[in-house]
Amino acid sequence: MRVALNIADLFEHAVDAAPSRPALKADDRVLTYADLEAQANRLAHFLSARGVGPGDHVAVYARNGIEHVVGLLAILKIRAVSINVNYRYVESELDYLFENADIVALLHERCYAPIVARCAPRHEKLHTCVALPDVTDPECSADVASFGGVLLDEALAGSSAARDFGPRSGDDLHIIYTGGTTGFPKGVMWRQEDFWRVLGGGIDFGTGERLSEYDQSEQARQDGRLITFPLSPLMHGGAQTGLLIHLFAGHLTILEPKFDQVRTWEIVERDGVQLLFMTGDAMARPLIEEFERKAATGTPYKAGSVVAISSTAAIFSREVKGRWVNAFPYAFITDSVGATETGFQGIGLQDKDSIQRDGALIALGPDSVVISDDNQVLDPAVNVGAVARLGRTGNVPVGYYNDPQKSAATFLVINGARYSVPGDWVRVEPDGKVTLLGRGSNCVNTGGEKVYPEEVEAAVKAHPAVYDCLVVGVPDDKYGQAVAAVVELRDGQALDLTALRTFLRASLSGYKLPRSMTLVEKVPRNPAGKAQYPRALELALATDEIRQTV
Repeated sequence: MRVALNIADLFEHAVDAAPSRPALKADDRVLTYADLEAQANRLAHFLSARGVGPGDHVAVYARNGIEHVVGLLAILKIRAVSINVNYRYVESELDYLFENADIVALLHERCYAPIVARCAPRHEKLHTCVALPDVTDPECSADVASFGGVLLDEALAGSSAARDFGPRSGDDLHIIYTGGTTGFPKGVMWRQEDFWRVLGGGIDFGTGERLSEYDQSEQARQDGRLITFPLSPLMHGGAQTGLLIHLFAGHLTILEPKFDQVRTWEIVERDGVQLLFMTGDAMARPLIEEFERKAATGTPYKAGSVVAISSTAAIFSREVKGRWVNAFPYAFITDSVGATETGFQGIGLQDKDSIQRDGALIALGPDSVVISDDNQVLDPAVNVGAVARLGRTGNVPVGYYNDPQKSAATFLVINGARYSVPGDWVRVEPDGKVTLLGRGSNCVNTGGEKVYPEEVEAAVKAHPAVYDCLVVGVPDDKYGQAVAAVVELRDGQALDLTALRTFLRASLSGYKLPRSMTLVEKVPRNPAGKAQYPRALELALATDEIRQTV
């Protein structure tokens, strides 16, 4: 039996197992696994005819929609490499990504044609542009001819739907660009077999068991497949990997181009959604507040189908988790921890009987380790209380694309073994679990004490007047850095820094308390809900009346 452990092969196994099962739904449009396969094959043949081949980089610049998935699969089928594009990027950011990623083809929603028309001519390697239908405005008629673009319908017309591609390899690369939370995004290069093991379900997240090539597709033959709804944008690595896991196993994925809390609950009611996949408090808070608001009217949303709530990539705070548990006492809440550079590293499972007191308290997943400042792998059983970096060995990425210097800093060799150590800090707990503290590059060093922003953010967001918060370090003559909070208040609420510090003293040491607070209309986050710390720092350094200091 051929064992390729390639993403396209794993999808095709699911198609063969359950061709008539629904794979994707957007509004009232449904594609079966066979339908999805046929469309992806046609686009793959078109790209091949345009000279796109194995190893070439093809960018997908689109919101959540069926054509986004068709494009991703088409790229993978011809052994090209997909490049995820943040659809909020401005012109200079697109230019950076197109150049850094060496893209030769671009699949973009038609609404982005004007910005593509300005960027594309500056990139000599980019020779093919395919305009996908606009997911919110099907009548969009933005011009694509000026830069040689082709409409998707034109690309598919006459292209074969046959699956007649050559053999693939588990060594084929899959690249995911990071969200750029602390700087320019970086392209993380994965061998597809390694990617599948740690991000695509190739290792059971609960048991650590390593799956074989056909295990997931065999599940697709079974009745009772899940109806899943990823709320995070597919251009974000976490949502993309969640989508692929569900495709490999024959689940139905609901797609919606824009996050809206009311629309989300309407879709849950309409389709009987069982699994919600979201990005921390940025989505969880407005969702639960809308659910509670509707319940208070006496006509609650009919959401009894929801049996699992999965959060990843951002803080899912204790206060918000508690409200979800109260609303869904029989559902399981998973708080997954990992990074684009490591894949899954651990999971915290909470239900009505177990809500943790702090941020993400997780059990370490297979091959996950804690590593000291001096690059020693620590035994959690004998290093309780240690603050160390979270790392992973085994199936880890090849490195960052076009960045050997950052690759050397993140992917370490310790005692002959290779580790991915992207800089997430944890505290080792007595039961062998770890509490996630945050990314080390965001750590605030104040008077020699290290303060991890996510710990302070979780405490600040527990204040009843606070809706959202980011914490950064600002220059300080006495302490080197001072803790600064950028705070978004709830409508109609007021809060001053003195009152906030008084509230926080019950849960934080004195050196962790914010010494300044900047009130903002909206805390800066990207479309996936991930924190934008550089912009938060700019806001924290504001000198006008909105900044309070002690």
